[in-house]
Amino acid sequence: MNQTIKNPILPGFYPDPSICRVGDDFYMITSSFMLFPGVPIFHSTDLVTWNQIGNVLDRPSQLHLTGQPLAGGIMAPTIRHHDGVFYIINTNFSSKGNFIVTAKAPQGPWSEPIWLPDVTGIDPSLFFDEDGSCYVCGTRRQVQADGTQGPQVIWMAEFDIHAMKRKSAPVDIWGGALVNAPYPEAPHLYKKDGWYYLIIAEGGTEHFHAVTVARSRTLNVWFDGYKGNPILTHRHLGKNHPICNAGHADLVETGTGEWYAVLLASRLIDGYHKNLGRETYIVPVDWEDGWPVLSPGTGKIEWTYPAPALPPTPRIERPARVDFDETDLDQEFIFFGTPYQDFWRIRNSWLTMRLLPQHLSPEQEKVRFGQNQPDPTIPSLAFIGKRQTDVSFQVATRLRFTAEKSHEVAGLAIVQASNHQLRLERTVDLGKQVLRLVQVTCDTHGMPFHPDFTSKTHVETLVAAECPWRDVVLAIRQNAQSIDFLFGPDEQSLRLLAGGVDGRVINPEKVGGMIGTCLGMFATANGEESSNTAGFDWFEYRALEER
Repeated sequence: MNQTIKNPILPGFYPDPSICRVGDDFYMITSSFMLFPGVPIFHSTDLVTWNQIGNVLDRPSQLHLTGQPLAGGIMAPTIRHHDGVFYIINTNFSSKGNFIVTAKAPQGPWSEPIWLPDVTGIDPSLFFDEDGSCYVCGTRRQVQADGTQGPQVIWMAEFDIHAMKRKSAPVDIWGGALVNAPYPEAPHLYKKDGWYYLIIAEGGTEHFHAVTVARSRTLNVWFDGYKGNPILTHRHLGKNHPICNAGHADLVETGTGEWYAVLLASRLIDGYHKNLGRETYIVPVDWEDGWPVLSPGTGKIEWTYPAPALPPTPRIERPARVDFDETDLDQEFIFFGTPYQDFWRIRNSWLTMRLLPQHLSPEQEKVRFGQNQPDPTIPSLAFIGKRQTDVSFQVATRLRFTAEKSHEVAGLAIVQASNHQLRLERTVDLGKQVLRLVQVTCDTHGMPFHPDFTSKTHVETLVAAECPWRDVVLAIRQNAQSIDFLFGPDEQSLRLLAGGVDGRVINPEKVGGMIGTCLGMFATANGEESSNTAGFDWFEYRALEER
């Protein structure tokens, strides 16, 4: 049966993909930034259907994150397999920097992080040569003759995979295709037909993103760039092209000798708006005159490609509605930050959340690489949700909650970051239980990890209505950038609280952050202590027919 690959292969916030093959099985991981658990891992045999088989960093001891969902955290992991062991090398932007975790099986359990103080920069990558020797690549600022820092470059060094440290000093090997290329990063090394190939990303992970390549006959030397670079980009297609931000590729060869590249890109929704964040795509790769050609014939990501003739992957269907009949959460549920505090439990098919003091929309602070050290006293953010994976969708829940004080709030939220949200929340006002729609936006200057970053958050109640029922069904229905907020005593009696709300406020370009939109249940006492709880009978995320 002829199959078709449909892009994106991982819809929703799944950026920076990395892939490896073991026999007939492909395994792929992505960045997770401030989401816990971290680094979702997927399996496929045909490159068409991908099933999540777990999360690599699923224990608080492995992953220390603050509860501020904007920037930092886990970015740009690389997965490789060698001699019966899976290796993932990664950066925790909010902790100690670069680390490796290992496992005998991709489902885990994965080891505790092994920190790599001698592996500098971001986006580290491992390469195992044919003789079994291991090398590590990373990024750093080139040191000029006068001792000052120059442009960013890619470096490599031999690596002791048993001692987990460098065996040699770093050697700069490439600075990107453009002169003083902005943000050369995401290095991946491969060997083919006697050549070592270096694939990197450059231009930054937004509109000017690109995939470029260089090669060399030997290692630890400056690589020669391809005169046809970039080998894939969408920056020249303009801001009306439906897919943008294309870059950050990793290559894989099938067992039948075909090559593919997985990479990130973003879909546009009603204009230059990227609510879904950076998603994972795949393109075929040909080799011509000793160089890789990505998406031959067009040089850009297409929505579909013919699938390779590989064993089909049965799709693991997951129900749209979760009734909380199990005592633990499904692997697709996420938290913002590490849930240090035991604020939730499932009992009698209800998910109950304590109202924690942590605000859902705190003022965004600067992110400092390698300086936000683990601190188990960091307050958790009482939010449990899922990634938005569709342009049009409905998310809903049944909430049982009675606010006792005006600072007590619980409900359902669309969250792009701590400073860009739409919240359908229940509270008390002048002795009456009310439901209100709250919009959170901000004015920012710079990126959160730049020293000149500033941010001012604005919180506004758009509309409110009395909510007399003990249990209330909350629903958010979004069609592209038009969002309806509904509530009622049951699913058959939903009424409109607000319609046609502009979804463009939930847009990474406005936020300055690096995550995609998440949808979920939350409870907060907004800076105060509270013994109150909020109960959720079920949670449903369902795709709607897209326009």
